[in-house]
This record gives sequence, structure tokens and C-alpha cells, in this order.
Amino acid sequence: MTDPSHPVAPASPAAEALATWLSRIEAMHPADIELGLGRLLEVAARLQVASLAMPVITVAGTNGKGSTLRLMTALAEQLGLKVCLYTSPHILHFNERVRLPDGLASDAQLCAAFDQVELARQGHGDEPPVPLTYFEFTTLAALWLFRDSGADLVLLEVGLGGRLDAVNIVDPDVSVVTSVGLDHQDWLGDTREAICAEKCGIARCGTPLVFGEQDWPANLTDCVAQYGAEGVLAGRDFGPHEGLLRLCDGQRIPLPTEVTLGRDNLCTAVQAMTLAGFSLQAHQIAAVAGVTLMGRCEYRRIQGADCWFDVGHNLPAVQRFHDLLADCPGRRHLVFGMMADKPREAVAGVFAEDARAIWYLAAPAIARSASTAALRAVLPADAVAAEYACVADAVHAALSAAIPGDQVVVFGSFHTVAEAWQAVEE
Repeated sequence: MTDPSHPVAPASPAAEALATWLSRIEAMHPADIELGLGRLLEVAARLQVASLAMPVITVAGTNGKGSTLRLMTALAEQLGLKVCLYTSPHILHFNERVRLPDGLASDAQLCAAFDQVELARQGHGDEPPVPLTYFEFTTLAALWLFRDSGADLVLLEVGLGGRLDAVNIVDPDVSVVTSVGLDHQDWLGDTREAICAEKCGIARCGTPLVFGEQDWPANLTDCVAQYGAEGVLAGRDFGPHEGLLRLCDGQRIPLPTEVTLGRDNLCTAVQAMTLAGFSLQAHQIAAVAGVTLMGRCEYRRIQGADCWFDVGHNLPAVQRFHDLLADCPGRRHLVFGMMADKPREAVAGVFAEDARAIWYLAAPAIARSASTAALRAVLPADAVAAEYACVADAVHAALSAAIPGDQVVVFGSFHTVAEAWQAVEE
């Protein structure tokens, strides 16, 4: 089974061309996010990517999207299917975002797709080019590559929200909302109910909407009804029961006891695949129980130390990561960095009472990062903590200090994990 999580480093000169394209795309639009599908649909129509010939499963959710998509990809591989996968953000290389049936999209393939999007967004006559954000531009490029890929299944991850997200220009055969929590409140609303309404916007009339969290927002069933979707809800219609996975069609399939990416995510993945028309057997489900995903409670042995990496940046995600961590008989060396707009006090609080903790504070090299002083301010007064100039310095310090029985734990942001991985791979 292939693992798309760790791509091979790209080579020049194609890598240089891709880097140039990505810098150009990033500078095209004054905003990182501009919700709305009108501009996008115009360009998508020119590219003929607003609909795809193969089944499509679109996945939204506050947490669990990446893990559920990884599990669906692995299940599809068990069935011998050709799969396209679009996900974000990437950790080490942009190519991680776009997977084709033969593997991650190459630099040359991505550049060719960007050429096509650029041509399509140009106006006719005196019309100005259609403005596109970075995410919109790259989403269209991925869809253009998927269109003629010959894939049996396309899996799309929502970038933000759902209703107005770029991937929502494509009508899915099955929609999935993995979970609803408080994140991106400035864009999506400050209650679970408001966020639920946005995420359920990927639903389509007469098609299944799988909801993977048993703790439903109060308005979930109303949201499903609003879109005329067929709600398939965890705890009511499917889920684990006495060692079996109960599916909405009445099937009962043995469920692995231990699933690296979470039994809840596996249940959601199997239910969505079944609704998309793919039949799965117990041995195929068992075969993906050990599948991993870069940066999701990921374990690696580095320089003789037990190391764990997690990109979670909201309270439920970090609490889940904490609960999944293996027991630590020694000290926990916590390499911690977050964005300034994320709930750093609540996140730090998950580990704050751990008497074994030694904190290595660092701000990732991005403007939105919380300063090390701001990180230090949310720790208990008696916490053992040091501030570092960069994530790389913090990781190297933690690895140097760790002795047998200790853990090195890197968490708080995609950017923190990315810089940590770059540091240890140099």
C-alpha cells in the first residue's frame, strides 16, 4: 500500500518552475480568503471541471478530515481502485495536496495545470482577468488534472467551512462532515450550530450526507433537511457496536480494535465508501487499521528518541492527540508553536498539568504566529520552559535533551510540524 504522506523531494528545474508559479499565484489576490463561488464557477465552466465523470466524495469538518480521507484512499487501494485526492494544507511540499492515480502530481503536471487555469481566468476582449485566491486557483488546477485522470473515485477535502468553499463547485455523490467544533470563528460563526450550517453546505438534494460525530450540533437534522439530503448520522444510522461496524443498510462488519487514525474516522470512511457504491469486506477494513498520516498523532524514532507530531490547532484536536499518546515513563519535551488567532491558552492547558513536561517554545516563520512571549504567558508560572529563535532550534534542543524513556512531542500548528520535519530531515 502506498503512503502519500512522505513525498520524495522534488528535483530542479521543474521544482523551480513550480516554486515560481506558487509565488505568482500567492501574489495574485490581496486576500488569503474570499468566500463565494461566483468567480470560481465562471472559470470552472471554461475549464470544464464543474462536474466530473467519476464518483466524488467531498469531506468537510473541523477535525478528522485528513484522517478520514487517508482511510478512504487506503480502502480504495484495497479494492484496486484508481483514486484522485485533493487535500490541504501541505506540510513539506505543495505536491502533497494533489494525488493522481499514479501518485502525487509531479511538478511538471502542476505547472501544466496552472497554465490552463491562468488561460481560463483571462477575460475576453476588454474584460479583466477573474481574480482568484491561492486556494481557488490551486483547487481549479487539481480538478483540471482529475478531469482526464481516468480515476475511479475522486476525494475532495474542504479547505474552510463548506458552503462557500472552492471545492463545493463540484456536486458530490456523497458528502461527509466528520465533526463540528469551534475553529475559524471569524469566517464561520461563533457557535457549533452556525459552523454546522456552513459545513453542511456541501450537501446535495437526494444524496447522502454522512455525519461522523456522535455529539450532534442541535441544528444538524434541520441542516440536512434544508438541503434535502439523506442524513446518515453517527450513533443513529451507523457506528461501532459490540465490536462490529453497523452500517446504515444493516450490514454488520467486524471492526478492528485498534485503528491508528481513529475508529470513528474509520467508521465514517467505510460508511461513505459504501454509500458511494463500493462494497468492502472485513479483511479489507482490517488491512487499513495501521495506516498513518503525516502530522496526525504520527510517531517516528529520530536520533534515538521517541517523537510524536500532530498538526492539531484547536482544543478538541489537541485533546484527542493527548489522549492517543503512548504512556511516557520519562519526561515529555514539548515543542510548542501556534498561530496568534488560535486558542493557545486552552491548547497549552491540555498538557499544563503534566509534571513531566519541559516546554520548548518557538514561533513558526509566518506572520500569524504567536510570539514565544505570548506562548510563555499561557503556561503555568512554575512551568519549565525556554524560548527559541525558531522551531528548528527548539526541536534540536529537545532531541539533545531527551534520554531513553522520554518523549519529544511537536504540536500546535501545521507550520510547527512542517518546520520541525524540515529541521530533522536536513
